[in-house]
Amino acid sequence: MLTGYSKVLILGCGTCVTVCMAGGEKEVGILASTLRLANRKEGRSVAIDEATIERQCDREFFDTVRDRISNADAVLSMACGVGVQFLAEVFPDTIVLPGLDTKFYGATVGQGVWAERCSGCGSCVIADFGGICPVTRCSKGLLNGPCGGSQNGKCEVDPKGTDCGWQLIYDRMKKLGQLSKLETVTPLKDWSTTRFGGPGTIVKEDALP
Repeated sequence: MLTGYSKVLILGCGTCVTVCMAGGEKEVGILASTLRLANRKEGRSVAIDEATIERQCDREFFDTVRDRISNADAVLSMACGVGVQFLAEVFPDTIVLPGLDTKFYGATVGQGVWAERCSGCGSCVIADFGGICPVTRCSKGLLNGPCGGSQNGKCEVDPKGTDCGWQLIYDRMKKLGQLSKLETVTPLKDWSTTRFGGPGTIVKEDALP
């Protein structure tokens, strides 16, 4: 992606991608050093600038690097897909390239481990299921009760690692005294508007304790 550009700014993001050690100041520095070494080895003259701002999804945080962005031939954004697109929107005359491959919205469940909790599909139904999303937490995205494949609270897709989303929903609704809510039939969602395939997990091996 960077071929042909002589001035490149690698722009990190100080929030989500920093927490999951994917695109913060440290990762920007590592990537910048790697690119400088590669360019030197290949005999390419490329000026690599590096910066990290608080967030790339809020306009005001770009103020501190506005000149550096404008002076670059291309900006390699280390933010999530939202940040990359917003950066391109705020700077319409600047070539903006993605440095990461955004996969999901996750929560920290342990050191170096993030588990998916939302698919960003719209028309949120979490309120009807005790704060647990059946679209994401059920590997089949079932909205009106479990399938027959789970055993001992685990999903047949991954019997050793993935909890049955509907077992989680049932247990929580029972604890809250709201099991009767599950008798209401939930209208089907338009699956063409959402990514499908069940909850995912990212593990960064070198960050594990």
